[in-house]
Amino acid sequence: MKNSIKNFRKELIVSGVLVLLLVLILNPFHFWMPDMMHMVVLAVTVAVFGIFASFILRERMGDERDYIHRMFSGRVAFLSGATVLILGIIIEAISDNINPWLVSTLVVMVLGKVFALLYSEQNQ
Repeated sequence: MKNSIKNFRKELIVSGVLVLLLVLILNPFHFWMPDMMHMVVLAVTVAVFGIFASFILRERMGDERDYIHRMFSGRVAFLSGATVLILGIIIEAISDNINPWLVSTLVVMVLGKVFALLYSEQNQ
């Protein structure tokens, strides 16, 4: 139990750092980001995302409740990301300038979900 809480704290810290770096890349207040600093922040963001991904790949379920919590959080994350992408596609379609990255990201998310489901069904 203690190890699970310790891992959860690490995952929470890495997630927070990743979100902070992504906000800094957006530079919402236009108060910084010379070219060299921008590249450093991008490199650090990629590294932190790699750490975040390693937490996701290493997570193990303890019992049925833990399995249900992980499953629920995965569904909420997927639906939140897909909702933001759909809103972005709608807003850009209204302005008649759809960014192909939004559409391709949504397609990859949906295909990833489908392939993961197929893989899970075959390996049960």
